[in-house]
Amino acid sequence: MEAKNIKETHNPIPKAVALKYDIEKDSAPSILAKGRGETASNIIKLANENDIPIKKDEDLVELLSQIDIDKEIPGSMYKAVAEIFSFIYDLSNKNKEFMKDYGDKNLK
Repeated sequence: MEAKNIKETHNPIPKAVALKYDIEKDSAPSILAKGRGETASNIIKLANENDIPIKKDEDLVELLSQIDIDKEIPGSMYKAVAEIFSFIYDLSNKNKEFMKDYGDKNLK
């Protein structure tokens, strides 16, 4: 009998963390929501429904998941989280430029 390699297909349990940051009120970003499985799916669904950008970063989600809800992120994570906010800012600006250029036009 010949041995064969068998690849397991496995769907990892989804994980999600939602961040909030108000530059006028907060000294640092904090955890708004977090969860696994159905809770994570609901966080992602709400983000999509409200046009909130999503950045996939499994390693960062693991680290952020260790922080309690409503707690600020530690200084050691500022750089990684700043990159996410930069990503969101860039997307937002690109969307504004697109809407300025094409928003009132009928795109077919």
